[in-house]
Amino acid sequence: MTLETYDRFGRVGIWSGALTGSAGRDAAAELEELGYGTIWLGGSPDFGDALPILDATERITVATGIISIWEQDAASVAAEIAKLDGPTGERFFLGLGASHESLTPGYTRPYSKMVSYLDELDAAPVPVPVERRVLAALGPKMLRLAAERSLGVHPYLVTPEHVAQSRAEIGPEVLLAPELGVVLDPDVSRGREVARRAIARYLSLPNYTDNWLRRGFAEDDLADGGSERLVDALYAVGDLETILARVAAFHAAGADHVALQVLPATPGLPYAEWRELAAALSL
Repeated sequence: MTLETYDRFGRVGIWSGALTGSAGRDAAAELEELGYGTIWLGGSPDFGDALPILDATERITVATGIISIWEQDAASVAAEIAKLDGPTGERFFLGLGASHESLTPGYTRPYSKMVSYLDELDAAPVPVPVERRVLAALGPKMLRLAAERSLGVHPYLVTPEHVAQSRAEIGPEVLLAPELGVVLDPDVSRGREVARRAIARYLSLPNYTDNWLRRGFAEDDLADGGSERLVDALYAVGDLETILARVAAFHAAGADHVALQVLPATPGLPYAEWRELAAALSL
């Protein structure tokens, strides 16, 4: 990865599926002011969700985390990206993922679908450059594809050990930008309950559960809302010192950038936690 690309992403960013409407624009402007390097628009956003965030900011990188290759066709996405001008276009990165069978009608052969989608991006009248796209890869085949045909990898719900194994798979020059779920609460038991609510929907998705089983977890870890071992491995739960230590562990394992998904105990955007983390991280 070039120094210029490193500077664009920064060492730490924010992942959120709630940055929509005027509240999302205001939040994006504050995240930029706080010094975060990248805003990741989570929850399978529409490409159009990125435009207000780009308009509301001046410097911060904006990436989709991720667009489903089943929901938005490659030709349309390429055409929309081609309309981005100048510095705004340079700040946008296209994050792509293969989604999940239970969520996607007609889902079949996700690896082949991703290959054909990348082929279509390459063949568009204005192609989406390799260096402006990242893949939500978890397994070895998709990791290798990301290394060959994109800027890098944006994995979700992973551990430092997975980060290290991914780095070994993709090599030293490929962007590795994992998401990390964070619950900033000194009451660890209470924080774990927040994390369990967040992980619940993923415990029925084989793309994630198979990956955890490959990485040393057992079927028992997936039962009853997730074992304490699983929750503690996938989420950073606790005080600031605990959160900073996990971010450092991701970087030490080979992450170039860590996308923090801050999980608040109550509904709403976690402004207080974003501010506290930014100060502690010296952004």
